[in-house]
Amino acid sequence: MTDIVDLAPVPTVDAATSDRPMPALYLGHGAPPLLEDPEWMGQLNGWAAGLPKPTSILIVSAHWQTAPMALSATRPVPLVYDFYGFPEHYYELTYDAPGAPELAAKVKGLMPSNEPVLDRESRGLDHGAWVPLKAMFPDADVPVLQMSMPDLDPKRLFEVGQRLAPLRDEGVLIIGSGFLTHGLPFIREFFMGKPGEGARDALCASNGRALRAAVRDPGGSGPTGRRPDLPDRRLRLRALEAFVRGGLSARPGGPGALAPLSPRAGA
Repeated sequence: MTDIVDLAPVPTVDAATSDRPMPALYLGHGAPPLLEDPEWMGQLNGWAAGLPKPTSILIVSAHWQTAPMALSATRPVPLVYDFYGFPEHYYELTYDAPGAPELAAKVKGLMPSNEPVLDRESRGLDHGAWVPLKAMFPDADVPVLQMSMPDLDPKRLFEVGQRLAPLRDEGVLIIGSGFLTHGLPFIREFFMGKPGEGARDALCASNGRALRAAVRDPGGSGPTGRRPDLPDRRLRLRALEAFVRGGLSARPGGPGALAPLSPRAGA
């Protein structure tokens, strides 16, 4: 067994004392073997080290879709090991972050009557949540809540993100966890030496501009914490819809892996 990479602790600056909203993030998660990849672990841990310490974390994973929307357990429950065929030790990993009942109540309070939110008190964090969080916050000392996606419609998910945006003022770190592609069906072709790099690069190049327009903060290119005003949000939504449409058929796994980008863009 390869050991999980050791990481430096994240800073102790508290987001609750900051005069700026917490950023909202979109990140690419992967299967648990990435926890043994020093480069990937270092990148995510370094990203977290540049943030104030969140009061809590609300994460939307590409691997949980249910209608109506639902919230994960707010008490200790086992993780969801929603991956198959990996060595046994990956199914023994834990991430014992505190529950976030207060955050769950706030999320439900921000949703309108036509957007019900259910409690799933037996549902733990899936690997789209706990794998990146083990890299970003290895001490598991920040309360975590996972929220499902009601569907994959970019506009609806964007609007959900808009409603969640006030949580950033309270130090809540909102994370969309997915991937630009989901290429597990193509691993066999990769090991057989079939070409794939050119198609991947062309896909990234053709959609990069729309993606940056959808997620960047106004007047900048990174997660500065500045909240976009309404016209900026509308521009983001149009850019997001363009990105999802552009070359969608070329994305292995379809739109699901990309869907958590929408609530992040809205927030």
